[in-house]
Amino acid sequence: MKRHPGIGQRVSLAIAFAAASALCASASGEGRDGPDRDRGDRHDQSQIKRGFEIVPPGVALNLVGKNRALVGLGSYIVNTSGCIDCHSHPSYAPGGDPFQGQPEIVNAAQYLSGGRQFGPFTSANITPDYAGKPAGLTLAEFLAVLRTGHDPKDPPGTLLQVMPWPTFGKKTEHDLTAIYEYLRAIPSLPNNPNPGP
Repeated sequence: MKRHPGIGQRVSLAIAFAAASALCASASGEGRDGPDRDRGDRHDQSQIKRGFEIVPPGVALNLVGKNRALVGLGSYIVNTSGCIDCHSHPSYAPGGDPFQGQPEIVNAAQYLSGGRQFGPFTSANITPDYAGKPAGLTLAEFLAVLRTGHDPKDPPGTLLQVMPWPTFGKKTEHDLTAIYEYLRAIPSLPNNPNPGP
């Protein structure tokens, strides 16, 4: 004959299960409130760490008043998604072009200051303006540009023709906010003085 746990044993099992579940949720970062909630899961943590590792040499980050985790994640996304290929001209410093078999050296002097020409279109300077806004856009405007392809500085009905906004627009709001936060942290540069293809 099988023994069934008594009510006391079932309550003890339920309490043990609840405690184990709470411990697992705490370890995984679920249900966090306060300053730790922005840290994300372990996958996010590895991207944040890698993001700080791949900030190009010569690009000094200003982390004052910024969310450090978002800056790191934003760096990871920006520096692994080809943003410099379009928004920096040239992308690499002399002697640092990996496509020529040279050790990579990103062009920090023109990092994300625009200037890459695609026929009649020139990529925008997406470094922060005098007010600290990337490309002169608020976060809401930045999110709208990446979701809709319409830059509020352009006439109504005009859509960005080269920027892969349909792809970037599929990213989560968290990812897009991280990109914005990283761009807020990089040095402000004037528009690229030597645009070219």
